[in-house]
Amino acid sequence: MEVSTRLASRLEWPGLQQVCRLTRTTCRRGQWTTEIEYAITSAPRSLAGAAQLLAWWRDHWGIENRSHYVRDVTLQEDRCRIRRGHAPQNFAALRNAAVSFLRLQGHTNLAAALRDCVWKPQRLFAMLGIFKK
Repeated sequence: MEVSTRLASRLEWPGLQQVCRLTRTTCRRGQWTTEIEYAITSAPRSLAGAAQLLAWWRDHWGIENRSHYVRDVTLQEDRCRIRRGHAPQNFAALRNAAVSFLRLQGHTNLAAALRDCVWKPQRLFAMLGIFKK
């Protein structure tokens, strides 16, 4: 990660302190690609240098991958047609509870855990304490 304070005075962005550039090289299906991402921050260099900003960046994507991706892709939250009253918030809370419950049960692959619960409901009931194994 590269960080600069030089552009902060040239850009019209309230509170801007630093500009960041992250270069990421990855191999997907045997093909190497290079991606460049840019970010701006109001954190001054005295509070956060390149190493700290990179840690924050990674933490953000950790949250995205552990929570939002699971809800959007595995639980298909974006395809949900529930739109009225408190139902959207209630269903979001149920999805969050399901994700948290499965993680507390030690599951790391939530898609596989959900399939297991559908195909073997007795295991789900046992995890919930409704029936014994």
